[in-house]
Amino acid sequence: MLRIAIPNKGRLAEEARDLFAEAGIAVRARSERALTASLGGAFEGIFVRAQDIPEFVADGAADAGITGHDLIVESGRDICELLDLEFGACRLVLAATEESGFSSIDDVARATEPPRIATVFPGITTRFFAARQIAVQVVPVSGACEIAPHLGIADMIVDLTSTGSTLRVNGLRPLETVLESSARLLVSGNRIGERREELDDLVTALGSVICARGQRYMMANVPRQALAGVKRILPGLRAPTVIDLLNGGTMVAIHAVVPSDSVYRTIAQLKSLGGEGILVTRIERLMP
Repeated sequence: MLRIAIPNKGRLAEEARDLFAEAGIAVRARSERALTASLGGAFEGIFVRAQDIPEFVADGAADAGITGHDLIVESGRDICELLDLEFGACRLVLAATEESGFSSIDDVARATEPPRIATVFPGITTRFFAARQIAVQVVPVSGACEIAPHLGIADMIVDLTSTGSTLRVNGLRPLETVLESSARLLVSGNRIGERREELDDLVTALGSVICARGQRYMMANVPRQALAGVKRILPGLRAPTVIDLLNGGTMVAIHAVVPSDSVYRTIAQLKSLGGEGILVTRIERLMP
């Protein structure tokens, strides 16, 4: 079976399990501490640290994996990202204290001596500044970058943030976004053709769930003469589906996919066109 490396703990692990379950590929492990699991009976999952997954995939220990884009880039391995899973969104940012004297990346470039930058991502950080021909001294740390400027270990940090609250609590402010990240489905660039059919099936299963999120299926009966107006407010995937009612007459049934955040507005617009019997349901999976 296709072997998929999955984070063994943390937010990525929880959301990856939820996504597999929604796609009908439930994670079935013998215990909470099991190192392997069946994924819907079609795939095998192995649980490892998120930061090790690019290495497992690149070296062939796993056929595919799920981890953050930031960890993939940091690894520097020949990795292909098959699908953005749209969870675990965060930014890798350059941040400094108010007292540092740095308020932008231009200040870093003008520094008389290369500033020290503490980070868990030395590879990304080194490449980022090298591409801009800015001299810096990268200080690799294993975690808790936020404390480094306060201890005099570094002048700035490059670290992950989702909301920026941790930076603010520690008296830091972001100066520049180094990288945008989210969870990705990855495969080795050297082996992508070996399991193509199974990988395509996996991408289809997970992608259909992701595509359905934030969408709703809407049905309503509307006057036939109002169809031009209906098409303007209900585009659907391409156009709304129009179905004749069994008893004929002046009304027809329309079906369409609409964004969930515009449902309330769409209902009001349909009612203004004479719509009735309006029904809105969730969508489990969607293939455009």
